[in-house]
Amino acid sequence: MRRFYLQRDEDASGISGTGRIAEGVQYANGWCSMMWLTEYFSLVTYPGIDHVEKIHGHNGLTRIIFLDD
Repeated sequence: MRRFYLQRDEDASGISGTGRIAEGVQYANGWCSMMWLTEYFSLVTYPGIDHVEKIHGHNGLTRIIFLDD
């Protein structure tokens, strides 16, 4: 498993804020689980890290930082 977090430099939506906004894990099969660290906690799953980046990357305003690399 690879641990990661989302680092948001600019909050385009005004909802989730900036800084470390979520933390997650990528499993050996590619699937990811991610927990939001914002005011409204939620746990979500995605079929791959590319989905996480496409949905939450906001054209580079949010970066995926892997902790295990």
